[in-house]
Amino acid sequence: MPQISTFYGLVILMNFKDHAPPHFHVWYGEYKISITIEDGIVTGKMPKRALKMVFEWLEIHREDLLDAWNKAQKGETLTFIEPLK
Repeated sequence: MPQISTFYGLVILMNFKDHAPPHFHVWYGEYKISITIEDGIVTGKMPKRALKMVFEWLEIHREDLLDAWNKAQKGETLTFIEPLK
């Protein structure tokens, strides 16, 4: 699963040719979640502070994530998305 961003201990990943709806994965220590790109539905659990940062990053990079999703569906190389600063 390619890593597309990392910040504050959060690792953002996206699978190639993954199932719909468009989503990405987040690993933070022993926590692993997935979040839908368009509506922010979370599957799994993560500390609130970390989740808040992920949502902030999602709002900034929603279009980049959708572009990455479309590339991943085609099996194309994914580009790194700027971290939250």
